[in-house]
Amino acid sequence: MQKFVSIVLFILVIIFFGSTYKYYSSNKNIKNKEFNRNNIDQILNDKISSLPILKNDTDNVIEFNDGFSNEIKNDRPRSFWNLLKSE
Repeated sequence: MQKFVSIVLFILVIIFFGSTYKYYSSNKNIKNKEFNRNNIDQILNDKISSLPILKNDTDNVIEFNDGFSNEIKNDRPRSFWNLLKSE
């Protein structure tokens, strides 16, 4: 039974690689590759020209908030180095 399954899997692998090779070596695929390689600039220009231009809506979006610096000035003085002192 195990030999039968091995033979079937081997045949399926051979069929897969054979069909893949047949597709990539077909005249239709070769012509499509050559067409795309020769006309890549035209294809890119066609795709670029059909892109929509988006409106810039990012003006005055960021507002500087200086409330944090005012809050620090009003607090008591910070004592970071006092935390490191041993008592």
